[in-house]
Amino acid sequence: MRGDERSPATPVLALRGVSKSFGAVNALRGVSLELWGSEAHALAGENGAGKSTLVKIMAGVDRPDSGEILLDGVPVEFHSPADAQNAGIAVIYQEPTLFPDLSVTENIFMGRQVRGRFGRIDRAAMREQAAGLFARLGVQLDPDQPARGLSIADQQLVEIAKALSRDARVLIMDEPTAALSGNEVARLFGVVKALREQGCAVLFISHRLDEIFELCRRATTLRDGGFVASDLIADITPDDLVRRMVGRELDALFPKQDGMPGEIVLKVDRLTREGVFTDVSFHVRRGEIVALAGLVGAGRSEVARAIFGVDRWDAGSVEVSGRRLPPGSPTAAMAAGVALVPEDRRQQGLVMNLSIERNIALAGLSAVRRGPLISPAAERSRARDWAIRLRLKYSRLTDAVEVLSGGNQQKVVLGKWLAREPSVLIVDEPTRGIDVGTKAEVHRLLSELAVGGIGVLMISSELPEVLGMADRVLVMHEGRLVAEIPRAEATEESVMSAATGRSAA
Repeated sequence: MRGDERSPATPVLALRGVSKSFGAVNALRGVSLELWGSEAHALAGENGAGKSTLVKIMAGVDRPDSGEILLDGVPVEFHSPADAQNAGIAVIYQEPTLFPDLSVTENIFMGRQVRGRFGRIDRAAMREQAAGLFARLGVQLDPDQPARGLSIADQQLVEIAKALSRDARVLIMDEPTAALSGNEVARLFGVVKALREQGCAVLFISHRLDEIFELCRRATTLRDGGFVASDLIADITPDDLVRRMVGRELDALFPKQDGMPGEIVLKVDRLTREGVFTDVSFHVRRGEIVALAGLVGAGRSEVARAIFGVDRWDAGSVEVSGRRLPPGSPTAAMAAGVALVPEDRRQQGLVMNLSIERNIALAGLSAVRRGPLISPAAERSRARDWAIRLRLKYSRLTDAVEVLSGGNQQKVVLGKWLAREPSVLIVDEPTRGIDVGTKAEVHRLLSELAVGGIGVLMISSELPEVLGMADRVLVMHEGRLVAEIPRAEATEESVMSAATGRSAA
């Protein structure tokens, strides 16, 4: 049945009772889903709910054990990703995989080059078609630009253009906004809305509920591999969606406990790194959470890296409990009681192919060393203790950390540093890319740590997180600290006004 012949009452792509198991693990249990043309449809669920497995089945990477896939109402089988692509299904992943040394145009038509007379590649025709695809998306991107150096947002646009060049009718977007700035998210949403108007069915996966409610018309929720509900967005609230995802009432996404701030534990005075940030001064007391807010590129993460000694500063000073730190020395920062949970947990916070217990021990090997050797028993005991305290979900402590969900990986990074009993904990984007239930657990943990006497410096791009967890909000703009806002006075408007340079302290 061709697209122009199908009934308006027929979804472009539908899954009926799809199940998939990997050994003893039931990844999907009787899941059904309908994707309609000219509509964005959210797929919601906690990490481990089965979303990734469902996407792989639609993309032809995995085959279901039971159930069926229907394209325009007709049952189909995808034996490979090529089968799914030929059927008009494209997946845009969070981190695109382009050929960096080829141009944008060459990436779009890789393996399907346009050929002219005598079978020669017609580069002019390909460039013209690429420009037409970007015009169709309503964006400006140079077809001749090399892929190397493109932002993640622009790489995603190239992937979307590649999908359109294949006449894709179903576009699956898996956490596409996780690494984007606010302006890039707005541009991507404009592209998605243009695709909807052109008849595409869009499956949108995101942990950010505000994005789901802004962009999508329907939402299907999975929990523990099973189908929970499929709702019209207009008929539910964010709280309803959270309840479907976690299977319980979420007492509070931001369970902030009121504490009594103590003495200053971290003092940053006129810290400067030429060309990156200038004259940054602030302090953090024991028992409080201080948020460092601002737009992407404002210099927040760079300040954190300098405090921890990853990067050297050019002027200023950092003191921890009255002890001045030398520039560019993570060892000295760790010895003084500073811990850093980095933004990129996979690349900078964990060794993905090492075990859970080994990763937790990495920041404190002296505690599990017995003579010249590491004691496996001590390492396991230390890891088991923190796994219980952090409510870690795992099979065996000897499993590689790469098999854990994003939220549980974040808990391992936290466990690695908390095992050192730090006095200052710096957390950079602590809940990026993790589900709403685990977010609440991480927030609970941060609040408990502050009440227990640790000074927490939290960097976050999510305003609700900043407003919900911080005792004070420090706002950066273009490498300078421009505002300090007490919790009682912090609003989205006041923080964003300072972050965009419209007001200053």
